[in-house]
Amino acid sequence: MLLTYSMVAMGGALGAVCRFALSTLINERLKTLFPFATLSINVLGSMLMGVCFVMMTERIPTLETYRPLIMVGFLGAFTTFSTFSLEIVSLIHQQAWLTALSYLLLSCFLSVLGLAIGILLTRTL
Repeated sequence: MLLTYSMVAMGGALGAVCRFALSTLINERLKTLFPFATLSINVLGSMLMGVCFVMMTERIPTLETYRPLIMVGFLGAFTTFSTFSLEIVSLIHQQAWLTALSYLLLSCFLSVLGLAIGILLTRTL
């Protein structure tokens, strides 16, 4: 049990650092009100979750051992749903209604699509 918690903690630390680095890089390059960094990270994280799901449950079941490290820890910390929620509320407070709504809809749709693509790609490769 201690090993499992350690795996979650290590994966979470790495996922958080990767999220911060990628978010910083995207925000420095785009400089826009629309939160493209969080959207991109959520879509990428969802796609990777789909890939990992198929790999661990269908392709290489022995990888299931690493689920706490990769899916719970790394991807759990890498994706940013709480940040996403805060950004929507912030956009609403700025009365950027169209930006808030488009961000909400795009994030949900593209993240689910990313997960489905990850599953499909991994099953077909």
